[in-house]
Amino acid sequence: MGRLVITHSTYLEGLIPLLKRLVKDPAIDTITPAVIARVRGRAPELRLRVSTPISGGWKLVARRGSSAQEVFVVTALGAPELEERIATLVGSKGKG
Repeated sequence: MGRLVITHSTYLEGLIPLLKRLVKDPAIDTITPAVIARVRGRAPELRLRVSTPISGGWKLVARRGSSAQEVFVVTALGAPELEERIATLVGSKGKG
């Protein structure tokens, strides 16, 4: 099982429980939530999407309301595989 790095005092509502389920995936090494920013538009519910490649993994962007938070994931998975696993988790809220 990978590790979830909790370094901030503020996270998007619902993000940490989702990341705790994602980090149980054997292909995930480390997940680190990072900067929160205000953005235009509104996402009525929590959305998590793969953004750009980083050294050893991917940067994700979590959106909820008018806020966005960067999330860094260290994994050997490609973007399509990671997106598929995230979609499965988002679709199974409250389970696990």
